[in-house]
Amino acid sequence: MATTAASKSSLAQKLRGLKGEVVKFGIVGLSGVVVNFAVFWVCINGLGLASVRSNIAATVIAIATNYLGYRYWLYRDRDAASRKREITLFLVYSGIGMLIETGVLGFSVYVLKLDSHYEQLGAKVIGLAVATVFRFVSYRTWVFKAVPESVELPAQQPAGAAGGQELAAQAELMLAAEQIRYAKAE
Repeated sequence: MATTAASKSSLAQKLRGLKGEVVKFGIVGLSGVVVNFAVFWVCINGLGLASVRSNIAATVIAIATNYLGYRYWLYRDRDAASRKREITLFLVYSGIGMLIETGVLGFSVYVLKLDSHYEQLGAKVIGLAVATVFRFVSYRTWVFKAVPESVELPAQQPAGAAGGQELAAQAELMLAAEQIRYAKAE
């Protein structure tokens, strides 16, 4: 029973931690979305670029701002020993996310012929939502790896009566199990 209660407690703690991580991921992501959409809108309306080019430019700028938020705020306590590896993986997974987002936008513009600016924004929202789920899982799993938790060793008990008796009982159980196993093998 104690093991079940401990594992439920541990699961509850992990879920609470994940909830906080999701909220912080959302805050950093929302700032990236603001940058992404602002640059996208300027590229389409101000510079007259095509929607796919505008999306790529906007997403690249948002990726750069998001990395700063993820590394120095959300995942600041994660292992940063191999920064080159981390940045490489971040760019790879961000690039895949950009392909997902741009693919949805390109499909809606060039296949579905939804080419008004507002329709493009709608397609961008859908692509960004799908890419965000992919990025969250990728970043937390492979890019910003958790530092292994240190295992606390139980305090050394003096070899008194209670500690010695418990150790002896465990040893006897182990020996009995070994004897049964050898008896079955013969």
